[in-house]
Amino acid sequence: MNTFDSRGKDPLFISILYGVLLIALLCILAPFIYVVASSFATEHEFVSRGFFLIPKEWTAEAYGYLLSNRNFTQAFGNAVTITVVGTAINITLTSLMAYGLSKSWLKGRRVLNFLVLFTMIFAGGMIPTYLVVKELGLINSYWALYLNTAIAPFNLIVMRSFFQSIPSELEEAARIDGCSEWRLLWRIVLPLSMPSIATFTLFYAVFNWNTYFFAILFLNDSADWPLQVYLRQMLMENSTAMETDSGGFRYTPAVKMAAVIITALPLLVVYPFLQKYFNKGMMLGSVKG
Repeated sequence: MNTFDSRGKDPLFISILYGVLLIALLCILAPFIYVVASSFATEHEFVSRGFFLIPKEWTAEAYGYLLSNRNFTQAFGNAVTITVVGTAINITLTSLMAYGLSKSWLKGRRVLNFLVLFTMIFAGGMIPTYLVVKELGLINSYWALYLNTAIAPFNLIVMRSFFQSIPSELEEAARIDGCSEWRLLWRIVLPLSMPSIATFTLFYAVFNWNTYFFAILFLNDSADWPLQVYLRQMLMENSTAMETDSGGFRYTPAVKMAAVIITALPLLVVYPFLQKYFNKGMMLGSVKG
């Protein structure tokens, strides 16, 4: 018996597929909905109900309470600074180096490509990295974060492949018209590379926004901590031992949930605007290797 419809698809298989996807979607959304609902709930409701997806009484006190905390707003500002400056440095250096390595006439290109690939396999290690940063006098400086993560080797390799996929005839025509290498890069190559640049801008922005390990390693002053470090400190506190911070703020469960939402909100807002470039940029960058 033929179970396929006029389009050649099996209705039973499609139904099972949608069912599995729906279950997966609910499993993903349930924790997020719980965090959102909890951020708008009262402290009494946490004690009385435990788990819930819709609070009986809605209140935004947790958000107001959290935003009035100077330590939290300072950490948020630090995270914005690290993300904006760090991403600008990342995408600028990655684009310039990838463009140079994409040229077959570059002397020493094979050696440089090998060194880039080598760093993907072997790392310097935490202690040697810390000693180098210390000798450079970058402890308690954001430059310790910027320089240690200035170029991601994987992003560089993919962007290099993208530049190699640009027709050489286009560049030769520009040179014949008197276009210099810098002008060729800024006026022709980079505009054509916007899908790739947007993709890796998103990658770098997410990485910088979520920076944690290097921050606790190189930043000793709590006033310089980014949001992720402060968020961990907040979530680790409990209602019996460390329920207040140095400023006297008490972190109730609703306040902690509100902090999680505020921390994730910037990326949730930015991602939809860059999503259309994501698949296109990754596919174009993987045409050549």
